[in-house]
Amino acid sequence: MDATPDGTALLAPELEPLLGVFSLPDITTMEVLEGMRTGAMGAFEPLGTTDGVERTDHLVPGDHPLPVRVHRPRGVDGPLPCVYAMHGGGMIMGTHTMDDSTFEVWCQELGVMGVSVDYRLAPEHPYPSPLDDCERGLLWAVEHADELGIDLDRLGVFGISAGAGLAAGLALRVRDNGGPRLAFQLLETPMLDDRQTTASSRTEGLIVWSKASNRFGWSSYLGELDGGDVPAEAAPARAADLSGLPPTFVSVGTADGFRDEAVDYALRLATAGVPTELHMYPGLPHGFQAFTMLDVVQNAGRDRMDWLRRVLARP
Repeated sequence: MDATPDGTALLAPELEPLLGVFSLPDITTMEVLEGMRTGAMGAFEPLGTTDGVERTDHLVPGDHPLPVRVHRPRGVDGPLPCVYAMHGGGMIMGTHTMDDSTFEVWCQELGVMGVSVDYRLAPEHPYPSPLDDCERGLLWAVEHADELGIDLDRLGVFGISAGAGLAAGLALRVRDNGGPRLAFQLLETPMLDDRQTTASSRTEGLIVWSKASNRFGWSSYLGELDGGDVPAEAAPARAADLSGLPPTFVSVGTADGFRDEAVDYALRLATAGVPTELHMYPGLPHGFQAFTMLDVVQNAGRDRMDWLRRVLARP
């Protein structure tokens, strides 16, 4: 069997000058995690907004008040399609403001609104707390659909990385529990499988999100369940039945540790009869959305917008 290549050997050549800027350290201790939360994650904060989108912040009541941010194209009345978003960060860092730049574009160019949820983070709050928060935020949005101006027939979930894993888990939960009907799920570079048995997940030298960081993220999220009987909604790659899920978009780079689990999930969705679109981008690492100066990343952004246009146009 061929040896698994070093992660840097998988990268597109045009990324080499950027490695020193975007490479992240292995996150294996709380000390490193705290430094990342206060430092490097700032690189993923919004790049700026305009007056074209109105943003309102809300607190979902409960034992733990849950912050959500609603994004809506300014001056547009009536119910709009809604993208319910969960941010990335390996289940252990990040904030819902990371979605601001995405909705700055989507609200104005696609005529959609967005709801971003600031779920609690592991390891302080392991599963099921983050997923429970995501469900609470979704149910709140549905309950306030008239007030917020949401077209419930065109409501779907979206996430990048850990957010995509939470989106996939949430889709499984609402399918199984008779929750709101989702029109789509948009899963970018999704974090789906805690077992790390695929070739890509075991690759050394991955930038942005290493094998060691992934292990720490999963163990933090799963807590006492780590290494044991893990529910499918916590690690969606474990789901035995993917039927009945909404139309799905999956994207991943070939230099991403999540490559194999993302591709396998997309293929299994298609086999289960779920309309599924899969995009795999050569040479791109995890977190490729940050490399906005590259043509292939701009093409990836257009791919997901084109898919959203199509799925939202369906009756």
